[in-house]
Amino acid sequence: MSFRIFEYNGSAIVAMVGKNCFAIASDRRLGVQLQTIGTDFQKIFKIHDKLYVGLAGLATDAQTLHQRLVFRHKLYQLREERDMKPETFASLVSAILYEKRFGPYFTQPVIAGLGEDDQPFICTMDSIGAKELAKDFVVAGTASESLYGACESMYKPDMEPEELFETISQALQASVDRDCLSGWGGHVLLVTPTEVRESTLKGRMD
Repeated sequence: MSFRIFEYNGSAIVAMVGKNCFAIASDRRLGVQLQTIGTDFQKIFKIHDKLYVGLAGLATDAQTLHQRLVFRHKLYQLREERDMKPETFASLVSAILYEKRFGPYFTQPVIAGLGEDDQPFICTMDSIGAKELAKDFVVAGTASESLYGACESMYKPDMEPEELFETISQALQASVDRDCLSGWGGHVLLVTPTEVRESTLKGRMD
């Protein structure tokens, strides 16, 4: 197996839009190439109640970038006395990544949040901050090819929260089974205007 820095730890992250809600899910495996190190590794981070970021790629860079993003968001809250809108946060992440383009963070962020009028916003970007916006779903990580296929076949517009949870869970489970660098269960966050539901999925442990 040839060595690629983005495949060093392995990951699967997907965000999907429903009717005035969104879900973001990740696998739980921390591996060093084909060797599993941990089975409950956090890849989705809360920025505020209606905004989350998933970080795929090199685990150490993901943790460093998360700390920088939390720091910048706290500064924004102090200065503006409000939470950041998802679109503004996406621009911040893009700017931080592009700033480091000559020695980039080896991560692919997936941003999901509820904006004005509780409209869901999702976006992903590459390691130097080139944004990719979508109205249905976005994926990142080593399992992204199989995630695209699963999401394409399962996604429907304007899903209610329960159906959205079921769809994203099935898509994640089906995809990580086809990728040896991610898996070991899943972590799903379902965010509506009134609540956040967090669930852990059990998956194949081999």
